[in-house]
Amino acid sequence: MPTLPWTIPNPAAPNTTEAFVMASRFEVRSAKDVPRFFAKSLVAWRQVRSARGALGASLIAQPLKRTFFTLSAWDDRDSLYAFAKTAPHRDIMTSLRPTCRDSTFTFWTVPVGQLPITWDDAKQHLAEQARADAAKSAAG
Repeated sequence: MPTLPWTIPNPAAPNTTEAFVMASRFEVRSAKDVPRFFAKSLVAWRQVRSARGALGASLIAQPLKRTFFTLSAWDDRDSLYAFAKTAPHRDIMTSLRPTCRDSTFTFWTVPVGQLPITWDDAKQHLAEQARADAAKSAAG
């Protein structure tokens, strides 16, 4: 299981007390989509390493399960959204959307002193979000 370890692109500013965290899980439709998804993930990874406001990031690729996880912390929500709207990330996500069978996104805040976020914590948040999404979908 290739894992890109927690990387700190930018130290938190002295006045930053909370980090805005995002975790995601993507499952691609078929094994033939895995190499392309993985390659594009690495391009986005390089971008996040120089993104303004990025406080940390990690990636897990489980190619045999066709599953990818991302985890990142930001100085605020606006920094994350600015990154998501900027090329190449924006174009990557648009081009990969048809290859995804399922995806889950979750967001929360933590004190900056609790960085880095552990993968156990991130996967717990993702599981809770997936259950909430399923309940919402079943309700209507």
